[in-house]
Amino acid sequence: MTYQKTFTGKYTKVQLAILVLVRIAIGWHFLYEGIVKLFITDWSSASYLENSRWIFSGVFQGIAANPGLLNLADFLMIWGLILIGLGLMLGAFTRIATWSGIFILTLFYVAYPPFVGLDYGVPAEGMYLIVNKNLIELLALILLTRFSTGHIFGLDRYYRIYKKEKATMHDVNATVPVQEVTQTDGSDMKRRDMIKGLAGIPFLGVFAFTFLRKKSFEERHLIDATSGATNQPLSYQGLDELTAPVASGVIKERTFSRIIIGGNLLNGNAHSRDLIYVNNLVKAYHTKDKIFSTLLMAEKAGVNTMLINHKQVNMVNEYWERGIGKMQFIADCSGLAYPKGVPTPIPYQEFLDRTKRSIDNGAIACYIQGETADYYMQNGGVDNIANILDLVRENGVMTGIGAHRIETIKACVEEGFDPDFWMKTIHHHNYWSADHTTWHDNMYCFDPEGTIEYMEQLKQPWIAFKVMAAGAIHPKDAFRYAFENGADFICAGMYDFQIVEDINITNEILNGPLERKRDWRS
Repeated sequence: MTYQKTFTGKYTKVQLAILVLVRIAIGWHFLYEGIVKLFITDWSSASYLENSRWIFSGVFQGIAANPGLLNLADFLMIWGLILIGLGLMLGAFTRIATWSGIFILTLFYVAYPPFVGLDYGVPAEGMYLIVNKNLIELLALILLTRFSTGHIFGLDRYYRIYKKEKATMHDVNATVPVQEVTQTDGSDMKRRDMIKGLAGIPFLGVFAFTFLRKKSFEERHLIDATSGATNQPLSYQGLDELTAPVASGVIKERTFSRIIIGGNLLNGNAHSRDLIYVNNLVKAYHTKDKIFSTLLMAEKAGVNTMLINHKQVNMVNEYWERGIGKMQFIADCSGLAYPKGVPTPIPYQEFLDRTKRSIDNGAIACYIQGETADYYMQNGGVDNIANILDLVRENGVMTGIGAHRIETIKACVEEGFDPDFWMKTIHHHNYWSADHTTWHDNMYCFDPEGTIEYMEQLKQPWIAFKVMAAGAIHPKDAFRYAFENGADFICAGMYDFQIVEDINITNEILNGPLERKRDWRS
């Protein structure tokens, strides 16, 4: 087998081919990551930097907090990835591209090291304890620094030939090294040199073809896709399309955004009716990183409050402690368990412990969860509700009572309960899945007219929830119905790709003509 000889040593044609392919493959990955970010109009490294862990997290988070530095970091990241990718694929300025790639991958590794205690406790693709895909590519690039393949297969070959010919012209007695990687006739490169120098061009052509085809495929099959149930085109609005931060109101001198982000989707409770796979799908989508980036996006859109239960308080505490955001939360205090889907009261002490846990972990307000209030008021649990409300007040936290049925709110008023706010479902019944003869996870406000009439006379602010009947009613219709019929705030479950659209809809409704009878209570 013949050998190619360079100043780095000897290797066979097969070994050389493998090294070149490794270089091109890594370059392909860099180029793809850069171009994808370039095409995403609202892409930013903010959430990545803000979620950084380990020794330099403060530096990364500081960059994210400074708009000027963040814009510079985004620009350098996008074009750094693109130029490094092109350099590695084409074999141009290969040494600079290789060391630049090593530098970026080192930053990636330091920002998110896959160490025990710094991960999220679950296996993830590309994260293998100490070793992850960033480290693997980093080590491969370090290896490539010892083999200058760009001088053999790449545009760097032309520069090397130029230097040799220039040296020969200045010193007619100079001896061309035996390490022959090219042959010249004294003035022009031979065809073989041209082919070797342009070796990366076909790969770049394949990259461009497949990238454009992928983009075209997505445009045909995703962007223009429709939902069979609603026959509405799918869309995704980014932060650059936000008309304005969402409006806010006040409860007991505390500011709350008019839209409160619900916690059901974040914990996997999707109210999927008879679609048995949806809850697991939601849980798979909402990894901790995705939840944090969703909350951060909501904050940037003006949402400052979320609704969660006692199981999620540690997650919010981590969100605060890592300096990602300041989202405040209302705690959903439930006194029920759901064995086989049937609401069953839990021991009273456990109910107290759940509530106390939410208070101790920073809840701005606690409310008796809707199904809990419905159950207790119908089954002799009035004292339990009174005691929970007293516990919350004694700890200086705002109190609320929720309900699905307006009869529960009426009963609480008759008992003399005076919460700081009410949580009551409100939605109309003009949607296709409302027609079940028995309840099938499809209806949450059983008497909308009665709800509107009774809530009008209550002096406390009203936070409306289940306004979209758990995804059955479009936000344009649902939000207007809730606000026009007396709601002061709306709690809405939102995926990250729905946040800007929902906020824009809310702004349009609140800033336009609003046929509202009930005075704002906030």
